[in-house]
Amino acid sequence: MIIMINGAFGVGKTTIANKLQSEIKNSMIYDPEEIGYMLRNVVPEAIKKREATTGDFQDLALWKELTVDVAKRLIKNYHMHLIVPMTIRKIEYFHFIHDGFKCIDEQTYHFCLRANKETIYERLRLRGEEEGNWCFQQTDTCLKAYDTYDFGEYIDTENVTIDAVVHAIKGKLIR
Repeated sequence: MIIMINGAFGVGKTTIANKLQSEIKNSMIYDPEEIGYMLRNVVPEAIKKREATTGDFQDLALWKELTVDVAKRLIKNYHMHLIVPMTIRKIEYFHFIHDGFKCIDEQTYHFCLRANKETIYERLRLRGEEEGNWCFQQTDTCLKAYDTYDFGEYIDTENVTIDAVVHAIKGKLIR
């Protein structure tokens, strides 16, 4: 089983993923941001400037492919369920990764966590993010994308406990 937890930076993906991981046996957290960090460190500047003009490692061609490939290898080698927290707002990237995950495991679920801008900003501040950094800069783009495109199952995290969100997700899983 693969559980994708999507949403804007600061919406609560990592918190929810960690809680889910503690409640779903034989599961591990797989964060595709780690793939992005690796690519940012190894891909030559000329290629980064050509492929990722926005500075977003998700725009590197290999990021989407490696995100799926690493998930496949993790499942093959460790036989564990994957919980995948990630901020993905470009619908074509979402489809590539979601479809790739579905090819690995038919039991692939996607949940997009929602909250309003003020709540997200407050959560970012509470976790120590510097006002105006990358996370803050992406909020409007993420919220617009989640309003514009169909990212599947949406879960409101506004004024809802972590346990309630986890319970809602677990209620949608077939195990």
